[in-house]
Amino acid sequence: QYFGTFAAKMDDVVNYIPARLAAVFMILASAVLKKDWKHAWKIFWRDRYKHSSPNSAQTESVMAGALDIQLAGNAYYFGKLHKKQTMGDDIRPIEAEDIIASNQILYATAIISLIVFAALRLLVLVLL
Repeated sequence: QYFGTFAAKMDDVVNYIPARLAAVFMILASAVLKKDWKHAWKIFWRDRYKHSSPNSAQTESVMAGALDIQLAGNAYYFGKLHKKQTMGDDIRPIEAEDIIASNQILYATAIISLIVFAALRLLVLVLL
């Protein structure tokens, strides 16, 4: 328990900035893919702390907003109900096609991240 708790807290600390950068990149990816990026931005600001982990809801809230769906909520673990908050608005039901759309957002986010960090690396090399 002590080792796992320490590892989880370190994960929260180390991923604090990357989780938020990923959320911003996801919003950009949503705009590029013509998803509901304005709603993604709104839901990100409203729901980004609706999780027990300080980092988990950052990107999950963006995805809910971009797809106009509601994510998270109550869950059962080992037969016991755990009450959890939802993220996003229940604008439409979740469909199988949302898996494809979420993967597209994922890949676009990765490409945007690569472009941004490659540009930063080139800038550093030029300035040095």
